[in-house]
Amino acid sequence: QVQLAESGGGLVQAGGSLRLSCVVSGSIGSINVMGWYRQAPGKQRELVATITSGGSTNYADSVEGRFTISRDNTKNTAYLQMNSLKPEDTAVYYCNIKRVTFGIAYYWGQGTQVTVSS
Repeated sequence: QVQLAESGGGLVQAGGSLRLSCVVSGSIGSINVMGWYRQAPGKQRELVATITSGGSTNYADSVEGRFTISRDNTKNTAYLQMNSLKPEDTAVYYCNIKRVTFGIAYYWGQGTQVTVSS
């Protein structure tokens, strides 16, 4: 069974930084895509960034240049370094993994709250 556990959220002032972590346990295989999504109150969940098992990354326009996604395959862990945070970045951030090996499946973490004060 695949499980994801996020950590690192919190309250920060505008312009500050936070680093989120997502540890994945279970059989995810060698081919997968890990990603971060976020959902603000009253809004739909949106993509923030993704990273493949080979290291290719993709970012939402709203975070390009401010956020950096990375991963450590030896630890089955993904990170999201968030710099120059803005109040509009306030949301619950969810970790996601698209497993390709063993058949395509999607898994989600429980989410971690990020609040940016102005």
